[in-house]
Amino acid sequence: MRRIGSALLSVSLLVGCGPTGETPPPPADSPESQSAPLTTTDVDVAPECQGILTFVNTASFATLDAYLPSNAVANLVAQRTTAPFTTLAQVSAVSLVGEYRLTQIEGGARAQGFIGGSCVGIVDELAVSTDDAAAIVSLVNTASAQALHSVLPLAWNGATNLLNLRPFTSVQAIANTAGIGTVSIRALRNTATMGYSIEALGAAVNSLPPDDWTVKFDFDFDEVDVMWSSGEDRITSATCFGIDPSSFPASWWGNRPNLANATEVRNYITSAVSTANRNHQIESEIVTEGLSDLESHIVGHTFKGCHLGIERGPWAGVQVSFFIDTTSNFRVMTQRHWVE
Repeated sequence: MRRIGSALLSVSLLVGCGPTGETPPPPADSPESQSAPLTTTDVDVAPECQGILTFVNTASFATLDAYLPSNAVANLVAQRTTAPFTTLAQVSAVSLVGEYRLTQIEGGARAQGFIGGSCVGIVDELAVSTDDAAAIVSLVNTASAQALHSVLPLAWNGATNLLNLRPFTSVQAIANTAGIGTVSIRALRNTATMGYSIEALGAAVNSLPPDDWTVKFDFDFDEVDVMWSSGEDRITSATCFGIDPSSFPASWWGNRPNLANATEVRNYITSAVSTANRNHQIESEIVTEGLSDLESHIVGHTFKGCHLGIERGPWAGVQVSFFIDTTSNFRVMTQRHWVE
């Protein structure tokens, strides 16, 4: 639904009182004046908040100077003449701006009518719409402990604090919780609006207690380190594809000619998840949405990687498979630890 009324009111309040030569606020049918669906891409500005960027890109020096120090304004104007800002991260990176000045920029954009009530504002360097904010609050208030820890694997204490302090009534209160920062808010927003990611599914798998078949996921690894990190263990099988053979630890390693496709990646990942979740300890929603997110990364793509078999004594071992997108560099590795 379009927020026509508030946009027209903002325009009427500005007529005759703004500085001459100003770029007017966006019309009612522009993206930043609409109540769009939930944000469904990993961006730092919701469609309803795009007016913040429009304000930074088009407002005169005098108007910006009413809300920011002159030296910060000079840096913003100089930067936008090179290329317009398309993300909050670009704005924040300008010298003398930073996170604190983003709040002042938001205030100026709101006062000048570039954003309205459908944009909550900037929360931990993320411009959040009212719909996104409501989705975040709902997620935090209703998700299980397993789900929240899966979404925030690197903010375990923060997730615990959210569980202990809920229910929340605002996204700002969530952001103010100890242990919750910029990365956490973005992860919560993405999950609330797009569903559980493959990384969240991997975190859920990694949190399961060890047993005879323990599976671990990794999405941030160096392939050379993986190939050379067997230590005292013995690599008994190795087949790679798309990896430079000069980086192999031994000359006998196999080097097949064909890269992995989506089917191969899907089969290995779903098999690893099935092994880890054979006792149905992971919530079905996390599994379903995580595997769906995997599809968005792999369909139509090719991958380099390796399949390794590692012995850890006569009664234990690890099966390692890793895949790296040859275009986007998205990467995923599974390690299946077994003992007898």
